[in-house]
Amino acid sequence: MKNDTVRITNDALEYEVIIIDAGFSTWLASRSLPRNYHSQSYLENKNILWVGEWNRRVLQPFSYNRNLYEMTINYDQNVDYGYEVNYLIYNYMVYFQNTFKQKLFGYVPPR
Repeated sequence: MKNDTVRITNDALEYEVIIIDAGFSTWLASRSLPRNYHSQSYLENKNILWVGEWNRRVLQPFSYNRNLYEMTINYDQNVDYGYEVNYLIYNYMVYFQNTFKQKLFGYVPPR
C-alpha cells in the first residue's frame, strides 16, 4: 500500500494531506498535466468547488455511495496551502471523478 499513498506535510501551517487510493500514484505520474500548467489560483478555485461538493456528499450517506465519500476534507479557502498541495488535491479530484464516474461540479477534464 505504500506505493499507493501520497503524503504532503507542512509543519509551518500544521497541516497534513494523505491520499490513499490504489492507482492514484500511477495515474498522477502518467496522466496528470505537468506542474505549473495551471496557476495556483486556478487550482484553488477548482478545489473549493470540488471539495465543497465532496463534503456535501459525505453528509448525505443515503444519497451517495458511502464507500466513495467516507470522510470530509478540511480545505479552508482562506489558507494558502501552496502550489503543491493544491496541485495534488486538484489531480486527485480529477482522478476520482474520472475513475469512479462521478461529477462533483462543472467541467471535469477527461484523463
